[in-house]
Amino acid sequence: MILLSASAIALTDSEFMQISKVRHYYGDRAGQRMQAWREVIRSQHGKDEKSKLEAINHFFNQLRFVDDIKLWGKEDYWATPLEFIGAAAGDCEDFSIAKYFSLRELGIDDSKLRLVYVKALELNQFHMVVAYYSSPSAVPVLLDNLDSDIKPATKRKDLLPIYSFNGSKLWLMKQKGQGQLAGQASRLSVWNDLRQRSSHIQLHRPIINFDE
Repeated sequence: MILLSASAIALTDSEFMQISKVRHYYGDRAGQRMQAWREVIRSQHGKDEKSKLEAINHFFNQLRFVDDIKLWGKEDYWATPLEFIGAAAGDCEDFSIAKYFSLRELGIDDSKLRLVYVKALELNQFHMVVAYYSSPSAVPVLLDNLDSDIKPATKRKDLLPIYSFNGSKLWLMKQKGQGQLAGQASRLSVWNDLRQRSSHIQLHRPIINFDE
């Protein structure tokens, strides 16, 4: 359950439009979650990057994990942050995508962030996390919905990296969170579709409504 602030925030026209559209599609509680998200974003402006990572990771890890086929009726659907918040649930890609876009909005440079596909060894399944690099040569820390503690990649022996990408580039992963540049992120059609839907605020309704 996301904790909502009792204080109202002054919304920009863009924020008001987003919240209103999410409330229309998903209901009043979804609108409240949207406002809570905007409050977290506002509260982190001017904070250091560690604070931003912790606040965003905690906020989204309060939502439910639900497989795409159960939630959206599709084998693989990458929800936008607004759809994820509206549905109050999603899979590992949705957690990671929402965290990535929130951190970008908070001013963290794209070069410091990657969405990383891994194999979760204990679950024997593919998984996605967000990696944050404090410097180009640093071992990244990982934001993950399986483990709420933000840890260095070298401490996550349960994850085997496969490839990663950000807003512009795609890497094949090596050990310790480093990687070899493999091309442009535009090769990922599902990533391009997600960004297009985000820019046009296109929303879809899930099969399950957890607010009812």
